[in-house]
Amino acid sequence: MEIIKKYFDDFTEEQFRQLSLLKPLYTEWNNKINVISRKDLDNFYLHHVLHSLAIAANFNFNESTKVMDLGCGGGFPGIPLAILFPTTSFHLVDSINKKLLVVQEIATEIGLNNITVDHSRAEDIKNNKFDVVISRAVAPLGDLWRWSKPLIKKNNTVEDGIPNGLICLKGGDLAKEIQESGCKPFIWEVDKLFSEEYFKEKFILYQPVK
Repeated sequence: MEIIKKYFDDFTEEQFRQLSLLKPLYTEWNNKINVISRKDLDNFYLHHVLHSLAIAANFNFNESTKVMDLGCGGGFPGIPLAILFPTTSFHLVDSINKKLLVVQEIATEIGLNNITVDHSRAEDIKNNKFDVVISRAVAPLGDLWRWSKPLIKKNNTVEDGIPNGLICLKGGDLAKEIQESGCKPFIWEVDKLFSEEYFKEKFILYQPVK
């Protein structure tokens, strides 16, 4: 938790309580369903929570924002962001139902009321539109954009002057992936936001919808 407090000092007491409950709950669930590697669990708040919150360093969601977490896995980046933005609606989608079971149970345990879960694939979602799609290390950018674009509302803004779009967390050399995607995303280096060795060669990509 100290690593979170190093970079975020504006959480409420309730939000810090919710964050502090995450590691013991994920540890308990990991013994039943393998949702997080043991190595990552040892560095839970750095590798999962702070990494997820990198999105919040550049984007501010409000009560009217609808966010979909595509391929949420065990709930990242969706759960940490839902804690930080309690009035924002988060819809967490994954094709593996047992992971969504963990997400729902943990949300219930910590009293997180602004998330819903959906056992589905993005391409199968119909009649539901979002302001923002977020994702972490799920698929190549081209696929993420192809799946996300039809689900993103046009002519809306995430915050003042910033259009709706796809926000994803990625790592490594992305030059070929970006070129093949046909996208022209804005890119931020996470280690410029959080000065931790773990975040070197990790990036936030933002592709606005036109």
